[in-house]
Amino acid sequence: MPPRIVVLEGDGIGPEIVTATCRVMETALRRANAAVELVHKPIGLAALEQQGRTIPEETQKAIEGADGVLLGPLTTHVYDIFDHKTANPSAYLRKNFDLYANVRPARSRPGVPCLAKDVDLVVMRENTEGFYADRNLMDGNGELRPDADTVLSVRVITRKACLRIARAGFERARARKGKRRVSLIHKANVLRRSDGLFLDCCREVACEFPEIVVDDFHIDAAAMHLILKPAHFDVIVTTNMFGDILSDEAAGLVGGLGLAPGLNAGERLAMAQAVHGSAPDIAGKGIANPAAEILSAAMLLQWLADGRDDAALGRAGEAMQAAVDATLARGTTLTPDLGGRASTEQFAAAVMETLEGRG
Repeated sequence: MPPRIVVLEGDGIGPEIVTATCRVMETALRRANAAVELVHKPIGLAALEQQGRTIPEETQKAIEGADGVLLGPLTTHVYDIFDHKTANPSAYLRKNFDLYANVRPARSRPGVPCLAKDVDLVVMRENTEGFYADRNLMDGNGELRPDADTVLSVRVITRKACLRIARAGFERARARKGKRRVSLIHKANVLRRSDGLFLDCCREVACEFPEIVVDDFHIDAAAMHLILKPAHFDVIVTTNMFGDILSDEAAGLVGGLGLAPGLNAGERLAMAQAVHGSAPDIAGKGIANPAAEILSAAMLLQWLADGRDDAALGRAGEAMQAAVDATLARGTTLTPDLGGRASTEQFAAAVMETLEGRG
């Protein structure tokens, strides 16, 4: 049976870029003689309006039986996180399906106006705990109010989570063709126990990968070095919030969040999700950049290919990435965020033409 991918369009520009992504993915799969089953289900604000919940029961059941998820961006800042009917789908999926590794590559690309020409790195961000209040307690929220003028935020760091994100990062560095370097980002000089545990776990795992060069930076220094010498970095392994911040910084170096893909991976399930938000100010205008979502879907296909030992799926994912790169390099079909005038549909069509050998 072909792998099943549940497609969740999301909010704002989500339906536009997810539709474009599905068209590109279907073209790549056909060209590679590969197959997946795409199952579309409601999510987010549209699902709330139609069915009274941001994550309907039918959607939950579909995901439970799926191999992968393609999720569009969400306007989560308008959700009421204390109402179970308006749960954040992204956080729900990461926590409940234990999607512990958030993989966020950033790479300079020809044809794209960017601040740095020599960036090729991956941020491996722990995805299930840390300072994220919606996923660090079994019940309730990890922000506590002992009185109206005081808030306590709980940070959770566990040995299990640290060891597995470290191992995922070192395995990623081993598989890449780059510098074979892992940079551990932390604040163990201040957060002695929590980041101390993180750093100890990473160093323990490093012993299993003697061929990998290892260094570490405090988060503040890392943020500076990422600007001053981005070519130093290959694979960054870090905790949840630090990874969220650094991956956006890295995206800013290479053309912005419109080119920032992401994959949330667990042992059994992975979810493709672009790093950027739902951009409600341009929703419906047809000018959103679908590149990050397309690249995220390509990462999902390659993850499925590795798990199933399916070379055809891998070829489809590689072809999608190459077609996006080639379309960007030509520079004639760039969306407004990259300085061009192309619509979402025009960019997707150009990528599909490249896949078909007509670009």
